[in-house]
Amino acid sequence: MAYSVAGKRVLITGASSGVGAALARQLAARGAVVGLVARRRDRLAAVLADCQPASPASAMWVTDLADPAAVERLAVHAWDAFDGIDVLINNAAIPKRRAVTKLRLIEVETVMRVNFFAAVQLTLLLLPRMLARGTGMIVNVSSVGGRLGIIHEAAYCASKFALCGWSESMAVDLHGSGVSVKLIEPGPVDTEIWDQPDNEEPLYQGPKVTADEVAVGIIDAFDSDRVEHYLPDMKAVVDVKNADLEAYISSAAAMAPR
Repeated sequence: MAYSVAGKRVLITGASSGVGAALARQLAARGAVVGLVARRRDRLAAVLADCQPASPASAMWVTDLADPAAVERLAVHAWDAFDGIDVLINNAAIPKRRAVTKLRLIEVETVMRVNFFAAVQLTLLLLPRMLARGTGMIVNVSSVGGRLGIIHEAAYCASKFALCGWSESMAVDLHGSGVSVKLIEPGPVDTEIWDQPDNEEPLYQGPKVTADEVAVGIIDAFDSDRVEHYLPDMKAVVDVKNADLEAYISSAAAMAPR
C-alpha cells in the first residue's frame, strides 16, 4: 500500500528556506501537518503562512539547533503539540567552505553540532516514543558530500559522513521495528548554502537542481523500500570514487586553486 502523507505529523528542521521550506509547502499541500523548525522567525513565519491554508494545524518552533537544551525543549513541545510525530526530517545544515589548513576547531564543532549532533539528539529523544507506538520514520538529509570528500569542505563533509554512518547503522538496529530510516543524499542544490558569510567562495560552478525537485524526491522516498536515495542520482560518481580512492583524491586535488 502506498504511503500517504495526508494527516501525518511531520517535523522538519531547517524549514525557513531551501529544501526544508520546499518540503514544508509540498507536504502541507498534500494534507500533512507540518512542524517547522529554524532560527529565523520572520522567514519561518512566512513559510508557515504558505502552509496553513491547506494545513491549519501546522505550527513552527524558532530553535537554535546548536543549543542542546533548546533541542530537548523542541522535541517535547512538538510531540505534545501534535500528539505525536510520524516523520522526523533532519534537514538543517550549515556550510563551512574553508581549506583544512585554515580551519579552527570551534568552526568544525559548530558544523558538527548543527549538521550531525542536533539530528542525533532529536532522533534519540523521539525514537523511544515512536518505538513504543510501533511506527514512525526518521529521514536524514545528508549530502553527496557525505560520500565524497569535497575540496575545502572538510568540516561539512565530516558532518555529512557522520550522518551517513549513523543512518546506516540505525537502519540495521531498527530493521523490523516499525520505525523506518531514509538516508537522503542530494547533489548540488540551488539554495542559500552557496552564498553564506564567513565562507570561501564555492569552487563548484556546475548545474544545480532546485529545492522543489529534491523535496519531491524526498517525499517519494517515503514510499520506497530502500534506505538510501541520491537526488539527483549520483551514485555512479560515488562508486567510481570507492573503486579507486587514490585516483579520486589526485583528480580532486588537481582542481584546487593554487
